[in-house]
Amino acid sequence: MDIKICGITTATDAAAAAALDIQAVGLVFYPKSPRWVDEDKARRIVESLPPGIAAVGVFVDTPAAAVLATARAVGLHAVQLHGAEPPEDIRRLRDAGLRVVKALFVNRAPGLDAQTAYAPTAFLVECAGATRPGGNALTWDWSQARGAISTAPMILAGGLTPENVRDAVLAADPCGVDVSSGVESRPGRKDPDKMHRFVEAVRRLRPHPPQGGIFS
Repeated sequence: MDIKICGITTATDAAAAAALDIQAVGLVFYPKSPRWVDEDKARRIVESLPPGIAAVGVFVDTPAAAVLATARAVGLHAVQLHGAEPPEDIRRLRDAGLRVVKALFVNRAPGLDAQTAYAPTAFLVECAGATRPGGNALTWDWSQARGAISTAPMILAGGLTPENVRDAVLAADPCGVDVSSGVESRPGRKDPDKMHRFVEAVRRLRPHPPQGGIFS
């Protein structure tokens, strides 16, 4: 199972995350987020990552050309589209060599039934129970995601913590998990102990993914 720790804002947090048994870190390029990073800071974080850790840029309704420009400037391996981006944006970004994760939502559009319109590398599913994009630390009925995605691998997100991730994985049976606020000491700063306990909880249940995971 792939693990992505999202909302990384410092090279220190990136190093602590990368030292664990994870596959990807996420960098948020949505200016209204408390985890927003600019391109200069993001590039320094990406340059500090060891081989084998994918850098994923998170964007919300950003035009494909701007996403691609940022990806190239920063050195991203993948992008995550967390708004109402058109399907052709995904095709354009994949044609440029990027892995693309498209977010779908239980409580708002684009919903799970929109999956056939898109052709991403993977889907991320969360409930979207608040006004801001992202999980907003809200737990939800993760079993709603079980079997709901049939056209690409599914990443589960939204309200995950070291304490509940085992139950979430058992409920939804995803190919990956994505955590941000659930492993923080405050918005935008990760807690090394929480990250370690989160990864340990996942790995006790699901082993390291084989070659050819979502982000590799």
